Amino acid sequence: MAKAPEEEHPVKALGWAATDPSGVLVPFKFSRRATRDEDVRFKILYCGICHSDLHFAKNEWGMSKYPLLPGHEITGVVTEVGSKVQKYKVGDRVGVGCLVGACHTCDNCENNVENYCPQQIQTYNSQNTDGTTTYGGYSDHMVANERYIVRIPDNLPLDAAAPLLCAGITTYSPLRYFGLDKPGMRVGVVGLGGLGHVGVKLAKAFGTIVTVISTSPSKKQEAIEVLGADSFLVSTNPEEMQAAMGTLDGIIDTVSAAHALAPLLFLLKNNGKIVMVGAPVKPLELPVFPLIIGRRMVAGSAIGGLKETQEMIDFAGKHNITPQIEVVPMDYVNTAMERLAKGDVKYRFVLDVANTLKAT
Repeated sequence: MAKAPEEEHPVKALGWAATDPSGVLVPFKFSRRATRDEDVRFKILYCGICHSDLHFAKNEWGMSKYPLLPGHEITGVVTEVGSKVQKYKVGDRVGVGCLVGACHTCDNCENNVENYCPQQIQTYNSQNTDGTTTYGGYSDHMVANERYIVRIPDNLPLDAAAPLLCAGITTYSPLRYFGLDKPGMRVGVVGLGGLGHVGVKLAKAFGTIVTVISTSPSKKQEAIEVLGADSFLVSTNPEEMQAAMGTLDGIIDTVSAAHALAPLLFLLKNNGKIVMVGAPVKPLELPVFPLIIGRRMVAGSAIGGLKETQEMIDFAGKHNITPQIEVVPMDYVNTAMERLAKGDVKYRFVLDVANTLKAT
């Protein structure tokens, strides 16, 4: 007979979890493993609310296992390290993103892209090597192998740094891999939400000329005056889209709702590429004609490996890049989820875990 979550491991833990596809989160007692030789344990101070958390809580991708405790944008302070840990010590400012394990023997792992390892262990809704369930950052503490711990630069506040561990690497990695990080290149960012607004900041820091593409004309002023975008296209305005045809070297598409790809493809120059990082629940229609006539590419990208994640957050520290956040208490999480579903946040909710998570 399987043990209750509270009895699986020796170290007691507290968090908020969804227990069914309603997605409603409730206080949840569980346990985490004892600190192993190569483990780092840390007190969670903050955890961002990613759109993936909403999808998983409601089983919108059809792969959720309950109870499900979300959160993969986690920051805090080290409280204990194993005897073989070399990079971290008690008191260090650290974080954990979307991964807590992988096989470490496949080509992906050997090339520092653990995010594409077929045996990757995700921070929540996944399975540890001992068969127990992984639980995320909507909780009081975290333990992970030091390979999956990220050091947070001293100049980045831990609350604002948290979303970089998903939203930051999700946009940084495709900018780098697909060569959209060269000064003077013209890069489009579709969607100005949690992912998109970070993508704009990162692309600008690389020295590119950034165009925000959105269905919401009301976001133009913020995109240009606050986030630093160079131009703004309303994707539902045929005249604007027509005038911008063939002007972009690449596009990072962050939208997780159903949307048309054809108008975006025609914005690309010949040999341009659109990289999908949003994850719509339903398949999108892919028109082939605009691909053929311009030798254009549609690609995808998922987070990044741990080496690149550290590189990204160091880059963010160097350029003082932080997401725009709204910090909320733990017991506001369900309201935050409802608002997130409606796009009612600028631009990322972050849970103030340490100050507001209370035992019931």
